[in-house]
Amino acid sequence: MCGIWFSLGYLPDPACIDLVAHRGPDDRGWRVFDSAAGPVALGHRRLSIIDLSAAAAQPMSYGHGRYWIVYNGEIYNYLELRDELAGLGHRFQTQSDTEVLLAAYAQWGEGCLERLVGMFAFVLWDAQAQTAFAARDRFGIKPLYVAATASGVAFASEIKQILHLPGLGRQLNLARAYDFLSAGIMDHTGETLFDGIRQLQGGECVTLNLQHWHPGEPLPVRRWYKLLTAGGLEIGEAEAARRFGELLADSVRLHLRSDVPVGTCLSGGLDSSSIVCLMARELDGVGGRVHTVSACYDVASVDERPFMEAVVAQAGCVPHWCHPRAEDAFALAERITWHQDEPFGSTSIFAQWCVFAEAQAARLKVMLDGQGADEQLAGYHSSFGYHFAALVRQWRLAALVRGMAERQAWHGTSYKAQARTLLGPLLPPGLGQWLRRGHQTLIGHDWLAGEAFRSELGRSAFETARESIGAPPVSGIGELCVVLTQASNLAMLLHWEDRNSMAHGIEARVPFLDHRLVEFCIALGDRHKIVGGDTKRVLRTAMAGILPETVRERRDKLGFATPEEVWFRGPLRDLVKAGIEQTLARFPGLFNRQGVHARANAMLGGERPADFSLWRLINLGIWGRVFELTA
Repeated sequence: MCGIWFSLGYLPDPACIDLVAHRGPDDRGWRVFDSAAGPVALGHRRLSIIDLSAAAAQPMSYGHGRYWIVYNGEIYNYLELRDELAGLGHRFQTQSDTEVLLAAYAQWGEGCLERLVGMFAFVLWDAQAQTAFAARDRFGIKPLYVAATASGVAFASEIKQILHLPGLGRQLNLARAYDFLSAGIMDHTGETLFDGIRQLQGGECVTLNLQHWHPGEPLPVRRWYKLLTAGGLEIGEAEAARRFGELLADSVRLHLRSDVPVGTCLSGGLDSSSIVCLMARELDGVGGRVHTVSACYDVASVDERPFMEAVVAQAGCVPHWCHPRAEDAFALAERITWHQDEPFGSTSIFAQWCVFAEAQAARLKVMLDGQGADEQLAGYHSSFGYHFAALVRQWRLAALVRGMAERQAWHGTSYKAQARTLLGPLLPPGLGQWLRRGHQTLIGHDWLAGEAFRSELGRSAFETARESIGAPPVSGIGELCVVLTQASNLAMLLHWEDRNSMAHGIEARVPFLDHRLVEFCIALGDRHKIVGGDTKRVLRTAMAGILPETVRERRDKLGFATPEEVWFRGPLRDLVKAGIEQTLARFPGLFNRQGVHARANAMLGGERPADFSLWRLINLGIWGRVFELTA
């Protein structure tokens, strides 16, 4: 895991890579070339994970100096690829996956991407052909931002590296800010909240051949990877669980490849607990023990320590505990926001920061995490509406009644509330969007009815995400899983995890996002995901005998929560109010001030649930102050 920089045309400035020294505290590399379009600069900050020797430093060259690369990530199947490439005549000077990636490009060109199992963002310069090739992994695990002006083009690991370039301002992207505030979604398109700075989305790449492309022209971005159509794989429950279990276990095995200590985040939920128990099985044969890091709270409703302790006991882990404090959520807010580059959605990101701080204190340099399972396996409760609507269309009314009854019994969700959630998916897409727009404008988002947002009111961020990847309208949980995995939800969570981990010099790995496992899960029909009131059915079945039953049979879903509502109504109440006023003062044109005050007072007074929109509102102001943004 590292920080990278590539620029073409701009005046080379090593500060662009030194700004992200936290991403790579182990080494620094910088190299400048000449090109037909001006200077080419490659910069690298290294976090040494595979081949710790100086021979694996970057920028790295291959092919007698023809190819040069700056790369961030891990190619987990690099040993297998290395053997294949050696058989084709390639010779290697290092034990690194970086050199394997260079050789793969020299052998197969851009087609090498299809052969990679891993997470990556890289820019490769072909000095002979005068061509730059930039690519991001299938699901956007590793970041890659880009800015292009008439002066040149620059790629970077973090937005802050790009902000100083000539021709760019610090202007708010109103459409993306509206999506963040109204729906809590970001990273769901190629745009960022900074106007003029975009990112390659997961599964995208770009080739800049200086014989045909020149600065100032549009970037020829293309999608090199797209998830397959949902559903279509017809197998029984036992076979699905067996194959799922094998794929996940193999992914965990590959994700343990490292020349430095590896630990894991443990929340006590189904996903992270599965990773922990599979790690323990893999390490048992070599006498190793799993180091876990977990966040605990004094508020019983969000404290998952009993489940964590059950996993620790069964897997024989070495546990590490942290206790995020309410007062630190605001004390650390500016620092976390600077690392995140963009505003973040709730205090759970602060809690994740605390987990990585504890991992750093425990000298763990690689951490596995459970991100990705909810998106590909319909683990969110919002999936039930689509599932129930599909049962209605199929006239499977007994299954519908069973599912609604179990949701009421297990989750306390009333029949009336469940009926409301299935109406939207039952309506024709156009009518459903029109009704949602009217409802949101009149009721949900009146606080956002400022002059600047007038043209944005009622627009669906989810639909924007779906359209950004060219996915069809969502009519069932299969299509929903595709959008959640490749656009609307997962990319945002991966952004937050990347910045929090890298701020502490830690590489975060996500075994659920091995693309072979994801493709298998997307291909599975709905009956392997939701059964009755049960979510992620195939995972639960596959983990029988591996997970503690108290964890495997959990039906409550906290989603790495903090006691945010308790904090906001108690010790942080005055800070919340002050934070809201600071945001209103910095971005007055975005909001209906009266609506904001009414909403905040109702939440802080207990008249309505204190949802994440309060923190989004506060953090937008903090972000604007940290990066000196204007609307």
